[in-house]
Amino acid sequence: MLETSAAISRQYIDAVSVFEALEEALEEAAQVRGGMYWHAGPPTSPDARYLVRTTPAGAETSLGGRTPETEAIYARFTQRKRESAERVSGLQAALVQQQRLNRALRVGRVDPLIVALLNRLASTQLSDHFRVVGTHALYAFEAAAGVRLDAEALATRDIDLLWDTRKRIIFSTQLARVDSSMLGVFKKVDATFRMRKSQKYTAVNKDGFEVDIIRRERTGDDPHPIKLSAEDEDFWVAQARRANVLLDSPGFSAVIVASNGAMARMNTVHPATFVTFKRWLSTQPEREALKRRRDLLQADTVQELLDKYLPQL
Repeated sequence: MLETSAAISRQYIDAVSVFEALEEALEEAAQVRGGMYWHAGPPTSPDARYLVRTTPAGAETSLGGRTPETEAIYARFTQRKRESAERVSGLQAALVQQQRLNRALRVGRVDPLIVALLNRLASTQLSDHFRVVGTHALYAFEAAAGVRLDAEALATRDIDLLWDTRKRIIFSTQLARVDSSMLGVFKKVDATFRMRKSQKYTAVNKDGFEVDIIRRERTGDDPHPIKLSAEDEDFWVAQARRANVLLDSPGFSAVIVASNGAMARMNTVHPATFVTFKRWLSTQPEREALKRRRDLLQADTVQELLDKYLPQL
């Protein structure tokens, strides 16, 4: 592993500051989504006015007649909405500039497709239902540590997403709001994604890049098998051995940077859990020898990261 230069480290810190400020601004903006307006009263009281709150979906809720209190509510809401829009717009422009600097200074090296997929999950509010596990988690660890890991440890052509079955009802509700299927979510990023006929938990694009969605082994009242939507072509989530260890571990997240300068937040597992899990995988006799060696390499690499650069974890 190599430590990143001072210039790259400074740029990464500056870019992450803007990225996280925009995350906060978008979260605040979500609180004032929709609108408010004064609705005319019935024909018998044409001068009456009622304050109505609207949602983006078109639902309306009356907040009561026009009084000093409702006028104050309306004024606060419109002011917050205006200020929020200005803040989001300004930070979005600042982020564009930071991403240009990222590209110019070669801050990132993650495949832009990965960043685009993670940003799609974030924009559809599906991120909380998934953790990136497997090799791609190393990008989050190296970003937090301020180093570049050896390419051999990072070599892979697929990303593994661990789905939380415990939140399946909330997930289904949110997925229905944003798309008809999980595959549809990914096709908004790359229209060439298709489900593999022989491996129903895997989608593959025209370049051979794969997205796998896995889950913990069935326990309690978990249904099995699970398909993520009612669409004909969508993910049948695969059970993964000991995935409950990854699901129950403390979470870890870091902002990663693509080779084109784009940024995204990666939610994954704690590095110490990654080390333990990879060491276990490296001892499984039924696993391919090449994969076992890579598992051990990755475990040793992340342990070194923890010891040298992330002792606070």
